[in-house]
Amino acid sequence: MSIPRIAVLDASHGDRNTKRNFRRELDASLSEFDVTAGELPESFDYDAAVVTGSRSSVYWDEPWIAPTKAWIGDAIGRDLPFLGICYGHQLLADVLGGTVEGMGEYEIGYNEIAHTDDSPLFAGIDETFLAFTSHSDAVVELPPDAEPLAENEYSNHGFRKDHVFGVQFHPEYDMETAAGLTRRKDLSEERRDTVLEGITEENYAAACEAKLVFENFLGYVRGLADHAEQKSEQSAAAD
Repeated sequence: MSIPRIAVLDASHGDRNTKRNFRRELDASLSEFDVTAGELPESFDYDAAVVTGSRSSVYWDEPWIAPTKAWIGDAIGRDLPFLGICYGHQLLADVLGGTVEGMGEYEIGYNEIAHTDDSPLFAGIDETFLAFTSHSDAVVELPPDAEPLAENEYSNHGFRKDHVFGVQFHPEYDMETAAGLTRRKDLSEERRDTVLEGITEENYAAACEAKLVFENFLGYVRGLADHAEQKSEQSAAAD
C-alpha cells in the first residue's frame, strides 16, 4: 500500500511535545485533530487512528470526551484499526466496555514492563522492557474478549481487541518530554528528584526499544490493507 493515512486524535490539551513526538514516531501521512477543542474527523476515510495521552480522565465530565468516544465507537464499528497511548489506551478500553478507575497511587518514571503475549504489537521487543510511564488511572477491567498484552506491578499496560490496541506506557516520549512532565507533576521533592535522576541517556536508549510498537502497528495496518487489496483483486478476477 502507499503511505498509511492516520488520524491522530490529540487529547493533550495543546501540549507542544505531543505533536513533535508523534510526528517523529509515526512514519505515515498524519491528519491531526485537537479533540479537546472539539475537532474530530469528518469521515472515516483513514487507514487507522491513534489516540494520544491526556491530563484528563476518561470518566470526567468534559464536553469534548463524549463526542470523541462516539466517533471512536463508530470508527471501531467500521473496523478502523486503533492504537491508544496512556489516556488513549484507557479511552479505547472504556469505549469497548472495559473499566477505568483511579489507582490511588501514581506511576511515573522509567519502569520495567513485561509483555505477556506474542502479539504483533510487541514484535522485536524483549519480554521485559523499559518504558517511561506516567499515570494515576488504569484499566482495571479489560473489555469483553480483549487480550491482555502487557503488565507490571502497577497495572495492565497493554491490550488488544480485534484491530484495537492500547498501551499504558509512553513509547513516544523523548527525554525533554519526560523531564518536563516530571517537573510539572505534584510530587514530593524527593520523588521528583528520584524520577529526574532516572531520566538518563542510558535509560532513554534502553526505552527506545519500546518505540517498535509504532512500527509494528503501522506494519499491521499495511498488512490489513494489502490483504483487502488482494481480496478485491481476486474478486475482480473471478468476475
